[in-house]
Amino acid sequence: MVTGAAGFVGSHVADAFALAGHEVVAVDAPARSLAPDVARRTFDEVAARPGVRAVPADLAMDDLSAVAAADVVVHLAGRPGVRSSWGAGRAAAERDNVLATRRLLAACAARPARLRPLVIIASSSSVYGSAGHRPNREDDPLNPASPYAASKVEVERLAALAARDGLRTVLLRYFSVYGPRQRPDMAFHRFVEAALDGRPLPVFGDGRRSRSFTHVRDVVAATLAAAGADLPAGIAVNVGHHEPVAVRSAIGLLTGVLGVRPEIQREAPVAGDAARTWADTGRAARLLGWTARTGLAEGLADQIAWHRALRAQEVPA
Repeated sequence: MVTGAAGFVGSHVADAFALAGHEVVAVDAPARSLAPDVARRTFDEVAARPGVRAVPADLAMDDLSAVAAADVVVHLAGRPGVRSSWGAGRAAAERDNVLATRRLLAACAARPARLRPLVIIASSSSVYGSAGHRPNREDDPLNPASPYAASKVEVERLAALAARDGLRTVLLRYFSVYGPRQRPDMAFHRFVEAALDGRPLPVFGDGRRSRSFTHVRDVVAATLAAAGADLPAGIAVNVGHHEPVAVRSAIGLLTGVLGVRPEIQREAPVAGDAARTWADTGRAARLLGWTARTGLAEGLADQIAWHRALRAQEVPA
């Protein structure tokens, strides 16, 4: 069972499990997406895959009996975004992250002990706040700086409580995922679309913030590896590229691939946005045999090709 199967990462994960020969229950509520039309289209595409059964459901309010079909639950549904979590967005983050996860974990725990699934839960690098002079390790103190990050810390607390009560939970802390199907509100999506339109690239702040940009292909590989590994209940694992890159350097790579001169439209920095995310991936290497393999130049070329393919489909015959 993959929740958030109409989303950016979730759709890729559902596809990968289906291609590996697993029966997949794909769960989502596209109407609650930040981009509902895109989510509906993606959900239809996922549902058309052989071996996939699509179940429309809002985890915060609907019946969750579909959990009974699962040996593994990969919980990727939620309300993303630091920027959108302030103000009115705080309640949405609480509902779609915390309440939805609490209900899902309760449904999994309600099954007989021998039938309880492994539950893999998407967390975020934002739980750490800004990295200092070294990469963040999983046992570092958590320092959430936004309502979104705080909601993910609470999700992690719920997962730890469930593990203590006998449910096998695993937390994957994803770092700045990019690649094909990236949401329209995310940085590289906005940059590529602006560049292809000949518009200045909208950049929050001065471009000096750095990120462990991680291609979705690598994220999927780590997620599938976690599903097949015998991990301690309640463990957290970083899933990120081990080399952080400044946003302005990433823009240089992106515009270089596009063959355009970078023009920047500077916008106000986002409150709660980390100055740097930096993943220590030693635990993932030891326990999952995983390390990020996609360099940023290669990954950006992949995402740009996807944008161009979408535009080609939109051109009238």
